[in-house]
Amino acid sequence: MASPALPPFLPRFGVAAAILGLLSLGGCQMGGYHDSVPPTTGVQPLKGLAQNVSVRRNAMGMPLIESSTFHDALFALGYVQAGDRIGQMVDMRLLAQGRLAEMAGPDALEVDRLMRAVNLKKSANQLYADASPRLKRFFEVYARGVNAYLFRYRDKLPAPLAQSGYRPEYWKPEDSALIFCLYNFSQSVNLQEELAALVLAQKVGNDKLAWLLPNYPDEPLPHAEADKLSGLNLSTQLPNLPALNALSQQLAAFNLLGAPGSSNWAIAAPHSRSGKSLLASDSQGAWAMSPVQIRAPKYQAAGFTLAGLPLVLSGFNGKLAWSTSAVMGDNQDLFLEKIRREGGRLLYQADGKWQPAMARNETFFIKGQRPVRETLYDTRHGGLLSPAQNAGLALALQMPELKGDKSLDAFFDLSRKANVEGAFEASREMGAPALNLVFADANNIGWQVTGHFPNRRDGQGLLPSPGWESRYDWDGYADPMLHPYDQDPPQGWLGNANQRSVPRGYGMQLSNTWYYPERAERLAQMAANGKHDSRSLITMQNDQTTLFAAKLKSMFQAPGMAQPLKQAIDALPQDQRAKAREAYDRLMAFDGRLSATSADAALYQLFLQESARLTFLDELGPETGAAWQAFVSNARLSYSAQADHLLGRDDSPFWDDHNTAQKEDKPTILARSLVAAINLGERQMGGDHRTWQWGTLHQYRWPVASFHGLGDTLNRSSQAVGGDHTTLNSSAYAWGQDFNARLMPSMRMVVDFGLPEPLQGISSSGQSGNPVSSHFADGLDAWFKGRYVSFPMQTQNFERAYGSKRLTLVPGR
Repeated sequence: MASPALPPFLPRFGVAAAILGLLSLGGCQMGGYHDSVPPTTGVQPLKGLAQNVSVRRNAMGMPLIESSTFHDALFALGYVQAGDRIGQMVDMRLLAQGRLAEMAGPDALEVDRLMRAVNLKKSANQLYADASPRLKRFFEVYARGVNAYLFRYRDKLPAPLAQSGYRPEYWKPEDSALIFCLYNFSQSVNLQEELAALVLAQKVGNDKLAWLLPNYPDEPLPHAEADKLSGLNLSTQLPNLPALNALSQQLAAFNLLGAPGSSNWAIAAPHSRSGKSLLASDSQGAWAMSPVQIRAPKYQAAGFTLAGLPLVLSGFNGKLAWSTSAVMGDNQDLFLEKIRREGGRLLYQADGKWQPAMARNETFFIKGQRPVRETLYDTRHGGLLSPAQNAGLALALQMPELKGDKSLDAFFDLSRKANVEGAFEASREMGAPALNLVFADANNIGWQVTGHFPNRRDGQGLLPSPGWESRYDWDGYADPMLHPYDQDPPQGWLGNANQRSVPRGYGMQLSNTWYYPERAERLAQMAANGKHDSRSLITMQNDQTTLFAAKLKSMFQAPGMAQPLKQAIDALPQDQRAKAREAYDRLMAFDGRLSATSADAALYQLFLQESARLTFLDELGPETGAAWQAFVSNARLSYSAQADHLLGRDDSPFWDDHNTAQKEDKPTILARSLVAAINLGERQMGGDHRTWQWGTLHQYRWPVASFHGLGDTLNRSSQAVGGDHTTLNSSAYAWGQDFNARLMPSMRMVVDFGLPEPLQGISSSGQSGNPVSSHFADGLDAWFKGRYVSFPMQTQNFERAYGSKRLTLVPGR
């Protein structure tokens, strides 16, 4: 089997070789590893259990854990999740600790350096130390369950883990807090955005930079943010930027530094067909979310967890449903630090004075090599992300401190609440991660933003700030009472799709970068259309209609554009004029439905792609260069200059093509883009424009490049897909590069309180990460066909969903 190839834009950075070499283990040389799959029937004695525990599995391998005590249920959860996804658990732990080189070798050392600088271990230790004694006991019991698996299967580990030669350490309770901190870290995209902005600043200068970093359609361009870089020569003063940005781009390509595309919403009881509330959730991330159901005398819940973290992040307990989506919060800031060496110390400047950076010695153990000992440094803002030079600039990353944080307890408490009022009570204690939390009981719905959001003395945090000036420092965090929330709104629904969820000028700074607003606008359009049930919510989750197309047509017909665009088309050479008119007429007739079989959808997307290239590539190119890749990457993360320029910015300096002698304007570039769209379509799909299909261009392809252990590597035929980054059913592509779609590990759930069994769910990942398991990556077919699975809460329905066969875990001696 060939190793999966990285996306072509990624630099040839060492970690790629390590990733691909390790990934090749995922589908090869599986012979002899079938005994690494734990049985699903029979009896297994385990030391640490107090009483018997029953584990049944449904057709997709999802476990139902039934026990007489909650502690035994947690023990069994640890044992079962390790049996399903020990590789993912181990690799997430190594990534968070900055220890991947112990498994992957020297090519992963740069990843480890970055993660050691971020220092999630420090945050996790603080978070765990401040957790309640009750929560600590829960994590301890869960860890004992994981370790029972590691002991029993120490010589029968899944092939990717066994063939790596790495012997996983036993699980500690603090490791679950570490997984939570990695999850928290992944909910923000600011690190990669700010690094990309510095790369763009190097390319175009501060004067033009703001045009490439729009906040939102109705927001002014952030010229003041770009001015923070005035007087700096990033090329000479920050020589490590290219390597650091390349590493960030690689991690971002695997969605390890944040990924938008999630959504969640709730419909109020009066607006449902049954007269009872509804809730829907659709989330994407870097890691498989594992479905699970637990039933104990004082606890029951069903939903989705992250292996290694014994908390139901989205789920239902029979009375309350809750779900999460990314709020796109800006709670990570990069600070440029002036540094110099003095003797054996590293100094950094703060308000005109030189202060010693805090040094910490780190040892990197590397597979196949001797250990490497290095000194890392922290300033008042956080860890320095790049090796400290003798003089010049360095970058420090500041993130919210978690001292005194009760998020772990709050998530557990949420899963036991019986109504929306209780959910509000629990969610207001969540200082991490930054999420849109939507919940519902049978009669009420609610929304609460969670997280810590810094109060910046000056600046927006969109670009790195001068660390030597304290006027840009954080001044504590926004009062949680200012965090946006809503309950039972008059409109009859509430929801989120990574859009700006607060009015412009809101009393606290939640973020400066949001995802494309059309997804949320379509959600609002559909939610307000009649009464709903579970079927209509599933239809919404699969919707592939974009409202951006209507906005594009409005721009074409705007008073200041309609006539100039017509003139620009008429001025084209004769052989191009007919193509431009055909493209224009078809775009004006396009209804916005991005079906995989639509010819007009294909032409529409070809126009979007070519307009981006003709507008920006002359100044940001070449396509293989760091600036263009940073530009393309930012469009995947948030509302982009590509979209912003199409709908407005008629006075932008980027409309002029620097490759020609004359000065172009927006109508001229749009006319050329119409022609280019037809030409590109003919090259890729042939001369019969009526036979074009969006799904011919836009496909999921396998194997998918993924970071070691954090994705299931499989071979599968390509799959045509509709939608794009602006549709509620998100399937983004690299705007400015190609049309390839990437299916991240995803889960969907719907709760209809009007049904006898309200909860239905579906996961794109298989239950198991073990390549020889029958449930390895078997969720895709169900995902594409929309086959949701019922999670019954009534015991009389368990056998219908889970059958009667079971694995019985009994106390061992």
